Amino acid sequence: MRVWKQWTDECRTTRKSGSGPRNVTSARDDRHLVRMARTDRTASSRQLAALWSIATGVSLCASSIRRRLLQCGLRARTPLYRIPLTHDHRRLRLQWANQHRDWRADWQHVVFSDESRFNLWYHDGRIRVRRYAGERHLPECIIERHSGRTPGVMVWGAIAYHRRSQLLRIVGNLNSNRYIREVLQPEAVPFLQSLPGAVFQQDNARPHTARIVKSFFAAQQVQLLPWPACSPDMSPIEHVWDVIGRRLARDPRPVASADELWVTEALVARKIDDNDASGAVSAAMTIARSSRSAVCLGLPLPS
Repeated sequence: MRVWKQWTDECRTTRKSGSGPRNVTSARDDRHLVRMARTDRTASSRQLAALWSIATGVSLCASSIRRRLLQCGLRARTPLYRIPLTHDHRRLRLQWANQHRDWRADWQHVVFSDESRFNLWYHDGRIRVRRYAGERHLPECIIERHSGRTPGVMVWGAIAYHRRSQLLRIVGNLNSNRYIREVLQPEAVPFLQSLPGAVFQQDNARPHTARIVKSFFAAQQVQLLPWPACSPDMSPIEHVWDVIGRRLARDPRPVASADELWVTEALVARKIDDNDASGAVSAAMTIARSSRSAVCLGLPLPS
């Protein structure tokens, strides 16, 4: 009725500008609040409310804190997780980006490879259950988590600009001999030979850099792309693993064993469009050439 009366009387359905209660904080207060939030990016709205009360002597609830920060463009998001980097790691990553800044067509000849593990039971810590008080121990309100190592499937794969390899399952621990026998000989080398001028990328894991593996690459005349240590986030194949993981998480069918997970995972991998691979490689080109490469490499932007 209120909206209808407002429409018939004033020919509008929206609230008048400036109507409603006034904000407790001024524009200057909001800027101070933004500085506090940017000083400690992981502080919760409750923690910021407590800090605000100490700094100003004015009480402000957590919901008001969240609204003010949202109005200023600061939204709580899932952080990017990355391996801790030393000064040498950062220096080598930046050096690698500078060396490959002017690459153009060369990227289309690079074959990016890696292993990844997909767990049988997985949640990212953001799962919530809706329940009433006293229902905490109901079976439907409990998420089971094994105390030991979670069962899962280890896989190997590779992507080029417009192509991708077969997904290989790796059972047990991977050593240098198994890497040659189960990955390089049956899949990686034939895949490289099908791409004229191909350059092979792999990380610096011990099975990849053992002397016997280096000798194998030399015998097969495989050209390697130097890769900085502790840099899985710079490889475009991580995007492919993310796509597979998201699609597995959306699958409503329960998976009871590692074998079932492997079958489902292989089906998901076959359905990945080649455009996903080319888009991921293009992202690597952007990292190496972009003016924001310092941020991508875990370094502060130059002032």
